[in-house]
Amino acid sequence: MGVGALARVAIRLARRMQRLGTEGAFEVLARARGLEAEGRKILHLEIGEPDFPTPDNISEVAIEAIRSGATHYTPAAGLLAAREAVARSVGQRQGREVATDEVVLTPGSKFVVLYALMAVLEPGDEVIVPDPGYPAYASQVSFLGGRPVPVRLREEDGFRLDLEQLAALIGPRTRALVLNSPHNPTGGVLTGPDLETIAALAMEHDLIVITDEIYSHLLYEGRHRSIMSVPGMAERTVLMDGLSKTYAMCGWRLGYAVAPTVLAEQIERLMINTASCAATFTQIAAIEALGTESSALAVERMVAAFRARRALMVEGLNAMPGVRCANPAGAFYVFPNIEATGRDERDLAEELLVEAGVAVLPGTAFGGAGKGFLRLAYTQREEDLKLALERMGNHLASRR
Repeated sequence: MGVGALARVAIRLARRMQRLGTEGAFEVLARARGLEAEGRKILHLEIGEPDFPTPDNISEVAIEAIRSGATHYTPAAGLLAAREAVARSVGQRQGREVATDEVVLTPGSKFVVLYALMAVLEPGDEVIVPDPGYPAYASQVSFLGGRPVPVRLREEDGFRLDLEQLAALIGPRTRALVLNSPHNPTGGVLTGPDLETIAALAMEHDLIVITDEIYSHLLYEGRHRSIMSVPGMAERTVLMDGLSKTYAMCGWRLGYAVAPTVLAEQIERLMINTASCAATFTQIAAIEALGTESSALAVERMVAAFRARRALMVEGLNAMPGVRCANPAGAFYVFPNIEATGRDERDLAEELLVEAGVAVLPGTAFGGAGKGFLRLAYTQREEDLKLALERMGNHLASRR
């Protein structure tokens, strides 16, 4: 064997690894990058990441924190000042007092879902998840030995939960329910009456609710409402949120949980045994992000830009043969129905990438209910979105 060569060893993997899925957006992104390396011009509508820079005031605070030596461990739940900033922000939005011991900072918001599930789920327990929905929900449930139970989000209902189906799905092994509003991949938003009905079901059946509100600031009409603000729900709800989407800080990796103290303590224990703590300078940046007018104004400007892009995308998609596209109420995705084109969503997504140079995701990357749909993120400049729409329209017209 040559120097540096590795012997071929048949490593026996744990069976649980077969239950762990992946995320289609990152797979398509990798393929798109490969085509770009060959000299192709690819328009990226596959990845859900704001194209805006992190607001300068937030970056400057973080840089100064590093220069000042904020590069060491913090308590596992996070710096007290950062937890206080989260508690104030969430409390103001929900109209209630949030205690700092309900807050745990994590290196990315996905950990919140994982830790909450680890804290409450026994093998064989069922967790109701949205379909279509963010794939990590079902993947994490399966990995932990639970059973994900999909509840349908229907186009004709504005991609809100089918509440009748939700009630029918709750059984003796149902332990938890995952919500996401505003919703990825559809941009749907739950209404006040929706939340009241869901809350009543959760309390009747003693369910834990994990509510993913990472897009809560990216709302185009009205004001965001959390199920945690419904009377009786703060005691059984885990809120997942973070800085990635709101402040264009995906790469900073800072999320947070707000949960009943008994669950927050378990999430903190899991942090101690896994990540130790979130990065210190990102926690200091969070204080600036959540507590200053400059940051709030930057978010308003970003939402205004997304609103204009949304109009461009919806109009452009509805003008294409065989395509209809609902107007999303939040987030930065459109979820057009392509059934009338007669094309399979996976085949069409592949063609758009390879032949038209437009990276999109098939709706079925988010569950079986995504059949007949594509997901497009309008997280690029308007000129790139216009070019992407032109390429897509030309491709569809050439296949008629």
